[in-house]
Amino acid sequence: MEYKEQYQQYLARAQAALEKACERFLPEESVVCRAARYSLLGGGKRIRAVLVLSVCDMLDGDLRAAEQFAAAVEMLHCYSLIHDDLPCMDNDDLRRGRPSCHKAFDEATAMLAGDVLLTEAFEAVAKAPAEPSVCVRAAQALSAGAGSRGMVYGQELDLKYEALAATEEQLRLIHRNKTGALINAAIQMGAAAAGASEEQCRVLERYAYGIGLVFQIVDDVLDVTSTPEQLGKPIGSDSENGKTTFVTLHGTVGAMQFAQQLNENACAELRRSFGSKAEFLEQLAQQLVVRKN
Repeated sequence: MEYKEQYQQYLARAQAALEKACERFLPEESVVCRAARYSLLGGGKRIRAVLVLSVCDMLDGDLRAAEQFAAAVEMLHCYSLIHDDLPCMDNDDLRRGRPSCHKAFDEATAMLAGDVLLTEAFEAVAKAPAEPSVCVRAAQALSAGAGSRGMVYGQELDLKYEALAATEEQLRLIHRNKTGALINAAIQMGAAAAGASEEQCRVLERYAYGIGLVFQIVDDVLDVTSTPEQLGKPIGSDSENGKTTFVTLHGTVGAMQFAQQLNENACAELRRSFGSKAEFLEQLAQQLVVRKN
């Protein structure tokens, strides 16, 4: 099957799972839940959900459980975007080409919408159609990727270095946590649904953090080379605020060369471990390098 066709199939599964999750966990009579739905169903590439499904599929796992795990990781990711856009954080008025949640509703409602998505993500994992041990394993992966050892810590570091010059080592640490940790969570949740071995999980973890860094480097490049219309969000805030990025350290050409090398390294190990079964994940990694939004 061609990559684009396969991606669309995973995307359709993820979208259906998200719509079911909305019906099950986000009742429409609540304004807060309507705000959560507004952001959750507002588009996006669904890369994390696709990673859950594709890893599970590669390892011949149970896609029914993976679908609910995919919905959960997108719910948690969406919470992080809502909070990230708030005036106390990045203060962005646009998200995915539409008004950010706090602009479409209000700040208090947006804060609570993020809270409910974070909370219900774990409810979705707990109620997935899988053995309890599988759900626990998936919940552990999600909490590790999202909390004090992952995304929240990355956000803390990101705020710290907004006013300070960061070295490349510090920048890598920020993005390993802020971006890479939740990508790894998605991949490990797919692995959990398939009963992956510890060795398989270690290989997948290295791939996850590799493409997570690639994702952030390309984001840095797009922030200076793209337009708000192409990205669906404001651009140029990093340079305006004097924030250190991979572009300020290496320039746009150097940053993209670095991203390509990281990508090749991540995919080479994946190929050695999983052979042709890893073809979709390799192609996904390459698309992260050449993406325009």
